[in-house]
Amino acid sequence: MAAKTKARQQVSAPLIAAFEDAWAAIQANHPEVPDVMLITGSGADGRRSSLRLGHYATDAWAASKGNGKLPEMFIGGEGFQRGARDVLGTLIHEAAHGLADVRKIQDTSRQGRYHNKKFKALAEEMGLVIEKTGNIGWSATTVPDETAKRYSKVIADLDKAMKFYRHAQGGERRKPKKAKPPAACGCGRKIRVSPSVLAKAPIVCGGCGENFKLPEGP
Repeated sequence: MAAKTKARQQVSAPLIAAFEDAWAAIQANHPEVPDVMLITGSGADGRRSSLRLGHYATDAWAASKGNGKLPEMFIGGEGFQRGARDVLGTLIHEAAHGLADVRKIQDTSRQGRYHNKKFKALAEEMGLVIEKTGNIGWSATTVPDETAKRYSKVIADLDKAMKFYRHAQGGERRKPKKAKPPAACGCGRKIRVSPSVLAKAPIVCGGCGENFKLPEGP
């Protein structure tokens, strides 16, 4: 008697389907938002100090036959652990970039990193709360209760589909390097300096006249 084959668990297909349905729901509320090629993967590229939660790229995909093009909507897998409501926020955030693209509005600068007030206005038009953060401008995204209620089915479907999230690149976060001890002079003043710099020539304290020295030991 042949052994029964274990049914394969479907993971990626329902996830992409949930993203597609979410994008369709956004388009239903905001018909100017364009069709996109939805992809997911790692939001860490090794050159950024922070993870990329999402990204909209104009005309990133070309048709294999004909002259058609599609923008790309990327969503970083590390962000799934934030929960479905916040992932919806990322999707709407990127849809706002798509709306800017369609309307020919310059909503970012500094190679797309800095979000200006035009982006803020578009994102708020689409139901988000946008606040200024760090050096990337009006980018911090929150889904308010009213918008969450409007997309309640989308949030439920995303929550059901997001069974996994991607680990940050490199697995566990590396422990920060221990700071090297400072060099000290005779009167107790201290400065931070690398051993190689100190080896080139003595650094003399203007108070006691003694050289700054690094502590002995490892």
